[in-house]
Amino acid sequence: MARKALGLRIGALVVAALFLASGVLHLINPAAFVWLMPPWLPFQTELIVISGVMELAAALGLIFKQRWAPMLTFITLLAVWPANWWFAIDSLSSNPDIALIAWLRLPLQLPLLYWAWKAPVQDRKTK
Repeated sequence: MARKALGLRIGALVVAALFLASGVLHLINPAAFVWLMPPWLPFQTELIVISGVMELAAALGLIFKQRWAPMLTFITLLAVWPANWWFAIDSLSSNPDIALIAWLRLPLQLPLLYWAWKAPVQDRKTK
């Protein structure tokens, strides 16, 4: 039981670390992410900034085991997944190395979703 709980904590920390790094990069240089966006999405820079803010909020929530953090993290991952699918499909007509990386990223989101959903939260203290 303790080993399973430790694995979930490590998983949540992996997600938090990835979200911290990605969120900071989204805010520092949103233009670096525009090429990953489906061209039909409006307000691309704004969406990149919003996703960066959401990633940072989710990461901090996971780190501090806030009750809302697993759901926010899960929703954020689901929100960006269509863009990852679009990028994987679009990359098939470009560089094969980029296409391989893009397609490998898709199944890697499944454990991230699981770890986010199962992230430990603080117990409510009863008085």
